[in-house]
Amino acid sequence: MPDTMLKLPARVRLQELPDVWRELETALRAEQAQVRQGAGSAVRLNLAGLHDFDSAVLTLLLSAMRQLQQQGLSLELSEAPTKLRELARVYGVASLLWADEAPAAA
Repeated sequence: MPDTMLKLPARVRLQELPDVWRELETALRAEQAQVRQGAGSAVRLNLAGLHDFDSAVLTLLLSAMRQLQQQGLSLELSEAPTKLRELARVYGVASLLWADEAPAAA
């Protein structure tokens, strides 16, 4: 089975969120089935094409993660733009989205 990766559109802003979520949710459901058939445990989402976004993209990513976790799967994000990682840090959700962003022990 070929290794597949979902992608987000270049623009994800609040105005587009319902349409983008509808498309992503459909793709996630299809990808879940493929991952399970391949005995995998993670759905991969490439963020390299994401160029125009606001904080709504964080809602989208967290919703996708929650949907997959309910099915016993995880979400792996790759090639996230630096500005997206910075935005996630500002909102305090970076460690939820990326394992390498886990807060340092005190």
